[in-house]
Amino acid sequence: MIKLQTKVKVLCFAGLGEAIGKCVEIPVDSEISVSELRERLISTYPEHERSIRSCMIAVNHEYVTQETAIKTGDQIALIPPVSGG
Repeated sequence: MIKLQTKVKVLCFAGLGEAIGKCVEIPVDSEISVSELRERLISTYPEHERSIRSCMIAVNHEYVTQETAIKTGDQIALIPPVSGG
């Protein structure tokens, strides 16, 4: 049986988007969890580990937990913490 690898698109906002790109594609073999996606992003962009770890992740416009499954076609967004006054 041949496994086809696919890619998920991740939208990146604020400084992280400027650093690694506003939309990056991460290869995946099958359905993965948010936690696994975060680790793949860190392994792809190790110099931005701190920023990636501090981001909230949204799937299909809703914040999710680390265990949430990501499926092909889901819209994923990395949203950095916001500060203001």
